[in-house]
Amino acid sequence: MVKIVGFFVGLIVSFSAYSQIIKDYEFAGSFYPKDEKELAKQVDFYLNMASSSVEGEVLGIISPHAGYVFSGEVAGFSYKILEGKKFDSVVLLGPSHHYLFKGMAIWEKGAFSTPLGVIKIDEALARELSTLECVSFEKKYFFHEHCLEVQLPFLMRVLKDFKIVPVLFGKVLYQDLERFATRLMEASCKKRILIVVSTDLSHYHPYQEAVKIDRETISYIERKDATRLWLSLQLNEQRACGIYPLISFLIYANKVGAEVKILKYANSGDTYPSLGKERVVGYLSAVIYKKNKEDAMSDYQLTKDEKVTLLKIARATLESYLKEGKLPKFEVDSPRLKEKRGVFVTLKKKGDLRGCIGRIVADTPLYEAVSKIAIESATGDPRFPPVRWEELKDIEIEISVLSPFEKVESLDEIQVGRDGLMIRKGLYSGLLLPQVPLEYNWDRITFLQHLCLKAGLPPQAYKDKDVTIYKFTALVFSESELMK
Repeated sequence: MVKIVGFFVGLIVSFSAYSQIIKDYEFAGSFYPKDEKELAKQVDFYLNMASSSVEGEVLGIISPHAGYVFSGEVAGFSYKILEGKKFDSVVLLGPSHHYLFKGMAIWEKGAFSTPLGVIKIDEALARELSTLECVSFEKKYFFHEHCLEVQLPFLMRVLKDFKIVPVLFGKVLYQDLERFATRLMEASCKKRILIVVSTDLSHYHPYQEAVKIDRETISYIERKDATRLWLSLQLNEQRACGIYPLISFLIYANKVGAEVKILKYANSGDTYPSLGKERVVGYLSAVIYKKNKEDAMSDYQLTKDEKVTLLKIARATLESYLKEGKLPKFEVDSPRLKEKRGVFVTLKKKGDLRGCIGRIVADTPLYEAVSKIAIESATGDPRFPPVRWEELKDIEIEISVLSPFEKVESLDEIQVGRDGLMIRKGLYSGLLLPQVPLEYNWDRITFLQHLCLKAGLPPQAYKDKDVTIYKFTALVFSESELMK
């Protein structure tokens, strides 16, 4: 009888391991020290070795996940930049090294323990991110997985009063990576979120070959070129073990208008040379951030020739599409015109609005976006019938290149004539460009009231607590200004 009871107790322990609410640490004593004081001392050592800074709001970091003796020095650069920062939640994105599965898995409740203490799960944010079909709550994927665990001691040494949402990536479709990035963007509008991507770069190449491969990968990351990394995945180039979370991270960076700064690169041949340089692993530290509000567009300019080029692209697109139904192709040399930017195209007929459509997400090269949106403005604005070919001679084109969006904390921040505004409340949203209040001689309150009306909301809705307002600036130019 005793043996039978013991057998069933063993079953209960075995089956309950994957259903525990608090996940215990597994890699203390192997990847990093188990003793609390020794661990804190080692992390602080790496932080003190690092020197990192950025002018702007930090949104996320890339950090390696090997044992600390191999990659801790590089990781220190990513976490050094977080000192003194405040975040409500940290979303940890990493690859599954031991389980093959489709989609993503989120640990949705409870906590993760470390030798330095326990970190609670942000259960509300976990539920919000899990509304996609590709996301599950399968806990077993998190066991025997080191990539997220090794980030936690660093976080605990540089941040206070934060929660986490651990996310593991299996094999994920590109459209699901995009959808997840959109969920992150939406969540970041409601609270201060830090995203941590846990990934190493190339694995087990000779030193010089590894450096060459990693430098190429880093160039894609610097350019936020998620599609090129996706292509590398399809070509099985094996540039990073965390390629799926890395791609979603870069899509997110593009969506929110963030910049990328590389903080440190090294490989195991640099950090642990006694192992030799025949088979090394690459480590990267990087940060994505949004420039300070006053700098959002201050260093962004287009030359007169670049502005004229965009206006000519818009007109040539309309001439071809409205007359023949064909979409012309364009090539440009200017790097600025190839940057991904949010943009609006406004059409006016004899001074009156005839169409205005835009794209606020910076996910398309500017010159391509202008061509696509010119057609949408002419044919897709629900306020007007489609523009006819015969009208085009009377149409003036105006282009507004947008800065990244900033959340408005106080209505006093809004400056009429400088700021455009976007409002969101539930499923309702609306946007007005910076030049609109000037054209109608609106003051700030009138501007806000018309913004609400544009979103289909009552004119006083901007005062509601569940409303979010964003501001942005724009570089505005037109044919009448530059071509007539």
